[in-house]
Amino acid sequence: MKKILLTGAVALLSLFASKTVLAQVGAPFIHDPSTIMECDGKYYTFGTGGGGLISEDGWVWNSGAVRPGGGAAPDAVKIGDRYLVGYSATGGGLGGGHAGRILTMWNKTLDPDSPDFEYTEAVEVASSLVDEDCDAIDVGFLLDPSTGRLFCTYGTYFGFIRMVELDPKTGYRLEGNEAIDVAIDCEASVMMYNNGWYYLLGTHGTCCDGVNSTYNIVCGRSKSPTGPFIDNVGRTMIEGGGKMVAAPEERRFGAGHFGRIVLEEGVEKASFHWEADLDLSGRSTLAIRPLLWKNDWPEVGELVAEGTYEIESVRRGYALELSVDFVRAQGGMRGFGRGGDQPNVVIENQKLEEVAGDWPEKTPIRISDYMNRPHQKWSFVAVPEAGGYLGGPYFKIVIEGTDRALTATADCELESAPFEGTDAQLWRVDQLTDGTYRIMPKAVPGCDQPLCLVSVADSTPTLAKFNFNSDNCKWNLKHYKGL
Repeated sequence: MKKILLTGAVALLSLFASKTVLAQVGAPFIHDPSTIMECDGKYYTFGTGGGGLISEDGWVWNSGAVRPGGGAAPDAVKIGDRYLVGYSATGGGLGGGHAGRILTMWNKTLDPDSPDFEYTEAVEVASSLVDEDCDAIDVGFLLDPSTGRLFCTYGTYFGFIRMVELDPKTGYRLEGNEAIDVAIDCEASVMMYNNGWYYLLGTHGTCCDGVNSTYNIVCGRSKSPTGPFIDNVGRTMIEGGGKMVAAPEERRFGAGHFGRIVLEEGVEKASFHWEADLDLSGRSTLAIRPLLWKNDWPEVGELVAEGTYEIESVRRGYALELSVDFVRAQGGMRGFGRGGDQPNVVIENQKLEEVAGDWPEKTPIRISDYMNRPHQKWSFVAVPEAGGYLGGPYFKIVIEGTDRALTATADCELESAPFEGTDAQLWRVDQLTDGTYRIMPKAVPGCDQPLCLVSVADSTPTLAKFNFNSDNCKWNLKHYKGL
């Protein structure tokens, strides 16, 4: 039994000495990605130059999406049972001029293998002249969920960001609608609506310079869909204002071309590109990150990194742990006149080999006070062969230094058991819009509905349906740094 417990301990300790930040896998190479669309169980995004990426699960991406017309910086939106795809022809100050056109077209499906796959003829909805103070490029759509109106923004650094309104039934520009100026000093704009606010997002900084690109995504907000869009310190975006939404990471630079994906209440993702990913030859790659909302401001979160964590219940603040006997640590009582004349020493944390010998092979799970003990330290390890979901890989979650994996049981409870790679031992971890986490098994034996880790009582975890409005369903992950 002890051999099972300690297999791979040295390798795990080496792996978790520092956090390993994960990224989309496959061939996620794209520039100026459109907002990700789901169609018949697959995910699609389009990029500059035509074409784009397809994913079966939202984690592994490869080329294959089809978009005619070439051009630059597309966007897409689903309206009813059809998809409206827009793109720009020329523009962007290319060749020394600002002439460009924004074009839209429809398709019943995004699956190029479907018999219903056929784009309509593209129609022009906005344009700019060679000497105009706006470039008709970088289209962005918002289908207003509160009114059903369809807005289209476009423009670059070479002038204003402008907005026009389109007919959501035809995709044409509304007759008589005049373009309005809504921002400057940005490009790749798009709008979104949340909790009574309209947000205009734009990409700021320098573009198309690989590892030296300074692209970042900023926003302002308004109670009106036409602005003015004001940032967190009162500056309007027409004056160059903007609150940071997505900035560079340690190994990835040039965040640009934002898209929002709402999966369900409390679970949202942001899509964009990195101009350069140093772990992928400095190429421009697709990024998917959690989308957080803090005081009604959007902010891009982080992917869960491989590492060792305390899994803390938001309900009570207690920690997920193995149901094993509590073993008292060394140290004893000091203070109140005891040991005051003795020199200070460093007391090491309790070690796995000091307590694990009597643990049964399968152990129930409970929640209790966090004491930084071995039975409370959970290592998250990505399982590449298991694929993933939109914005993340599946993880095995094991007690640090062991193969004791968090496992969903057929009666919708939890235990630790030797890792065998079953769906009941693979976990999806989503950061929620409030910054906490949802933890879900890939599948529960004998159950055909998704369930998540729930703190049904202060000391009792179980599996149940997710409810964003209940703290029972939410967890904090606190990274363990060790000694």
